Amino acid sequence: MLIGLQNVTFEFGARAIVTDATWHIQPGERIGLIGYNGTGKSTLLKLLVGQYTPSKGTVEKGRDTTIGYLHQDLLSFDTSETITEVALGAFERVRALEKEIEALGIALEANPEDNDILIKYTDALHELDVLDGYNIEHKAEEVLHGLGFTTKDLTRPYKEFSGGWRMRVLLAKMILQAPDVLLLDEPTNHLDLPSIEWLEKYLLHYKGSVVIVSHDKYFLNKMVNKIVEVYQQQLNFYTGDYAYYEVEKLQRIEIQQRAFENQQDYIRQQERFIERFKAKASKAAQAQSIQKRLDRLDVIEDVQIERPNIRINFAVDKTPGKVLVDLKGISKSYPAQSILENAFAEIERGDKIALIGANGKGKSTLLRIVAGMESYEGERVWGHNVDESFYAQHQLESLNLNNTILQEVQECGTKKTDLELRALLGCFLFGGDEIDKKIKVLSGGEKARVALAKTIISKANFLMLDEPTNHLDMATVELLAEALTKYDGSIILVSHDRYFISKTANKIWEIEDEKIIEFKGDYAEWVAWKERMAKQKVQLAEPVKNVGSKDIRKQGKQEPAVVAEVKPQAIDKDLQKQIQKLQKVIAQIEHNIETLHTEKAAIEVEMANPAIYTDPAKMHVIEKSYQDKNALIRSMNKEYEIAFNDLLILESK
Repeated sequence: MLIGLQNVTFEFGARAIVTDATWHIQPGERIGLIGYNGTGKSTLLKLLVGQYTPSKGTVEKGRDTTIGYLHQDLLSFDTSETITEVALGAFERVRALEKEIEALGIALEANPEDNDILIKYTDALHELDVLDGYNIEHKAEEVLHGLGFTTKDLTRPYKEFSGGWRMRVLLAKMILQAPDVLLLDEPTNHLDLPSIEWLEKYLLHYKGSVVIVSHDKYFLNKMVNKIVEVYQQQLNFYTGDYAYYEVEKLQRIEIQQRAFENQQDYIRQQERFIERFKAKASKAAQAQSIQKRLDRLDVIEDVQIERPNIRINFAVDKTPGKVLVDLKGISKSYPAQSILENAFAEIERGDKIALIGANGKGKSTLLRIVAGMESYEGERVWGHNVDESFYAQHQLESLNLNNTILQEVQECGTKKTDLELRALLGCFLFGGDEIDKKIKVLSGGEKARVALAKTIISKANFLMLDEPTNHLDMATVELLAEALTKYDGSIILVSHDRYFISKTANKIWEIEDEKIIEFKGDYAEWVAWKERMAKQKVQLAEPVKNVGSKDIRKQGKQEPAVVAEVKPQAIDKDLQKQIQKLQKVIAQIEHNIETLHTEKAAIEVEMANPAIYTDPAKMHVIEKSYQDKNALIRSMNKEYEIAFNDLLILESK
């Protein structure tokens, strides 16, 4: 164990965050720490690093365990040093050695015969070599480049950068420190897609353990091999990625609900027996025995859903024309950068467009041009009957600070009742008396959620959204994505949340070479297309192999390279063998899945027997067997999908 909690209870005032929680982080684990906003995820990280002290239990840490903790409070750090110097601060021992070597070198020049100085000098040089100290600048530059910084940025002072870019520098420093445990609180909030992809690749090969708090499902599914869920002051553990957690959690809820209902049936039967026979002399002893057994029974709790199952619904007042926005010959530049040059694009009715790409390419600028909030050259033609609504972080400034949250959304001019508005605000994490809070006392994240709620309430047929998922937890992101999928209007949005994009967009826009490149399809199709294009580019760049220079000269410039001929009969025969072999594998997998389902059904019959709930040990064995069967079925289904896709590929050749 590197670090962990042992029987920890922690409260904020009268509110318990965790009760009697135990969690040990082992070497090599990549853990997703999840839970609704306000359940205490960030608090748990602070407990692990010793910023908070538990009221009960202990925080345990290995003697030599090193911890890196990335969190929002780090933004208070400020310095005039360059970002490279800040990142190099990760190599404290190397920097100390460099100074020591310099001092020893000067001393050795003055006393060349001093053997003690020579030995110290040699030892310091050896340690520097062991620590790979000669490459620290290269390492720092590599990580900073990976996180989106240009070569010119490397010599700029840290204080010149905005909060998001500062957080990237501090993340770079933490990565370079290579601690045994990395605790990352919402690391993707300040990253664009290329930087997130770089971070994923880096962390997948990271030798230490990683704990990640994130609302980005896509990121968690690629990154983690374990989920720790904060739920009703308890920690629940799941061995798998986020997708596994979603399936397993539902199954656990179903099992618990079934067990609860069966036990309640059993209790009612026994209580009826006691009530009927407790006064009868011949049965009184038996009734008392049953009562004692009931008193000792380990009662199964009813399933409680921590969060109400609310849905966000959009309404559209009027239908717009076929084309909502027509961009003709749009040019936009800043003194240091050109964004667009004579660019053309159209937004049509029903389009749900995701504007994606690296930071600095002009995504938000283009969104503001579409909204008519940014100066430009060219022509922007607004369509017929377009009723728009725009959301961005800067809208926080337009909120009335003296309004309560409820008053602020009431002023949107909709005909929604207060009950409907309360339900909607509940989706954005404002429940109960919270809606009576004044805007002026809200945090930046809370104000952002109010502004987004106001955008949703409007009956616009065209929504423009700039990073709408920031400050939302995964459940709310899911609700918003579901609402936007059903939304009858058109959307253009900027987001770095790939799960959200994949759920909402039917078109992708990317700014490339100062032009708007449109891809008609969803995010997964766009990624596959980009990969194909990248492979084609590599293949075209590769030199022709297996052809001698003499043969090339004979062919002449216009002749294609000679490729060895393969007989079609040989290809067909070999292909047929592969297809037949794969068909046998698929048939065997189908048989295995059918057998597993039969065995699962038998276990379910056994679980339906109320008598098993009187024996906790037997009940535990049966539940474990049920979960194991489900895990095997999921594994077999994945094997089936892979084999079936392989078969389709072979049959298409």
